[in-house]
Amino acid sequence: MKRRAAIIGLASLPAMAQPAWPGKPLRIVVPYAPGGASDIASRLLAPELHKRLGQAVVVDNRPGADGNIGSAEVASAGDGHTLLMGSVGTHVINPLLARRLPYDAVKDFAPVSLVATVPLVLVANPAVAQRLGIRRLADLVQAAAARPGRLHIASGGNGTPTHLAGELFKRLSQTYLLHFPYRSTMSAQQDVIAGNMDLMFDSLPAALPQIRAGRLLPLAVTTARRSTSLPELPTVEEAGGGLLQGYEASAWTGLFAPASLAAEPLARLQRDTVAALAGPALRERMTARGLLVHGSGGPEFAALIAAETAKWARVLQLSGVKLDR
Repeated sequence: MKRRAAIIGLASLPAMAQPAWPGKPLRIVVPYAPGGASDIASRLLAPELHKRLGQAVVVDNRPGADGNIGSAEVASAGDGHTLLMGSVGTHVINPLLARRLPYDAVKDFAPVSLVATVPLVLVANPAVAQRLGIRRLADLVQAAAARPGRLHIASGGNGTPTHLAGELFKRLSQTYLLHFPYRSTMSAQQDVIAGNMDLMFDSLPAALPQIRAGRLLPLAVTTARRSTSLPELPTVEEAGGGLLQGYEASAWTGLFAPASLAAEPLARLQRDTVAALAGPALRERMTARGLLVHGSGGPEFAALIAAETAKWARVLQLSGVKLDR
């Protein structure tokens, strides 16, 4: 009897010896350059996760290939402590456009929570706008119609939300703006500020400091409703005078874990992330930066990704956008 009890006790040791999670600092990989919406959201969320998880949470920017490099790194991570602040680009647009991806957006990741939706804002170089008499969106449409292909619109890269927002605008307004893709949204923004580009659709969190400093002229936001960060600024649909009816193009960012993360740690991470996003202090800080804060469980986040895939597939089909890779 004693021997049997000893054997039962030994058999239970592996379960009892399972290491607690998280057992070391966590890393949130942002697959874009610093300063964008995913980067801002990660840096605001990280301290709140640290409070709840009891481990440091480090933000690590791994830009390149429209988010594919950082996403692939997290997809192959096996330490259970590497996360991804993904986006509509990494998990919807890239899978729709790219012939080859170094990761599977569905199989390689476990959705943790939607973190924020990201309004885009159409901005112009102030000197260019003054020279062309552009004070509002209707003026831009008129100027573009009179100068087909002579107004230059920058974006953060082919197939990015900032690019597709412009393609949708061109199609609905029946204007031709010459598109110049950059390696990142921040690089595109810098050239608009410098006057090398005329305008762009920028993420509102990234554009707000430059708008407030007078370096960028805002013309409209791309969401269905006005932003609380710039309540005086009309939506594209409002400012379009019927020409841009139904226009809406916003992005989002959300937290993902590798699919290899065990069920119990994943459930805890989901609970703690949603709880962190519900905190009034964090919501206030994110809202002040132009982010619309969300907190959803894994299934709700997965449903959003499916709906967004259907929506953007239609936009891509109509616009004819293709990638080289």
